[in-house]
Amino acid sequence: MVVPSARQLALVPAPPPEAAGTVLTTVWPALRRALDGGAPLAVLPAGPGPAEAARAVLRPDETLEPGTDVVVVTSGSTGGRKGVLLSSAALRASATATLDRLGGAGSWLLALPTSAVGGLQVLVRSALAGREPAVLARGERLADAVNRLPDGDRRYTSLVPTQLRRYLAEEPEVLASFAAVLVGGAATDAGLLDAARAAGVPVRTTYGMSETAGGCVYDGVPLDGVSVRIREGIELAGPVLAHGYRLDPAGTGTAFRDGWFATRDAGSLAADGTLTVHGRLDDVVISGGVNVSPQAVEAVLREHPAVADAVVAGLPDPTWGQRVVAAVVPAPGAVPDLAELRPWVAGRLGAAAAPRALTLIDAVPTLHTGKPDRRSVTETLARGDL
Repeated sequence: MVVPSARQLALVPAPPPEAAGTVLTTVWPALRRALDGGAPLAVLPAGPGPAEAARAVLRPDETLEPGTDVVVVTSGSTGGRKGVLLSSAALRASATATLDRLGGAGSWLLALPTSAVGGLQVLVRSALAGREPAVLARGERLADAVNRLPDGDRRYTSLVPTQLRRYLAEEPEVLASFAAVLVGGAATDAGLLDAARAAGVPVRTTYGMSETAGGCVYDGVPLDGVSVRIREGIELAGPVLAHGYRLDPAGTGTAFRDGWFATRDAGSLAADGTLTVHGRLDDVVISGGVNVSPQAVEAVLREHPAVADAVVAGLPDPTWGQRVVAAVVPAPGAVPDLAELRPWVAGRLGAAAAPRALTLIDAVPTLHTGKPDRRSVTETLARGDL
């Protein structure tokens, strides 16, 4: 750990998933000190490779930008990693607005890595509520972790879609016991949300990112104080915004302008101001002149009984410009094949969206944030397509 001066970062390694409970003796006190004006904090992701990559972005020996209390290193799922500069005021504004939207303070179950903004915000909300969170360890039953939360208090948690899918299958009654289950970090299939709500799970979709101190739009409605507009893509403003990127004035100037953050996500606003997110601006696959959303294809594939999970990408094609290809995790006991999946997708989204190649994988690789590692999957698909 670097010994911080007045404006140098304190680096705290995130505990590995199997030792997640040590968050309460490492990250939790360091974060509370940072929120109260103590040493600025950055949490390194677990594992030597991710930790060293984050350290290279953070450059902790160099003076920290003014007004920074926490730096979050993005996962790099859609580009190079960045260190996002957050003030205590932005983190507190996000946490306060979230608790107001959910109906008040409560006790939180931490199920996300604290090197990502989603996990950190669970800790910030807990600090503002004056409650110590419970921490879910790898392999632990959800019910056992929930039993460590105090009786009679409102209970909250925040998950990525893969976790929601898993616990909905394994422990739906435990999920239904929460006052709210926030789901973000990646696009969430409508079918999964419908299934969760049918099981009585009070799921709330969130949209946001490290640059907005976490989720800032809940169920399509901005949190109090947050503004949304559509320019080239979705732009966000409000007290939750970061003030730039670590040692990257050019990137800061491009993304943060006149109090607005440009997200690089495509979206639309309804007449009542409700936001619908359509995916990344640079994620669209153009096959034969037809725009195909990988997220839409993934959602349809997951509805197939032989598919447990899927990631879709576009690869260069001399005839079509790009072709849609898919990596699929089989459902237990199933062996999905292209002959059945192509018509399944084509009948719902059109022929251009039907995958032209299929690779079976054991599990979707994830980044330290819990998001799918799309770059890794695309490289796997490209190798299999040779």
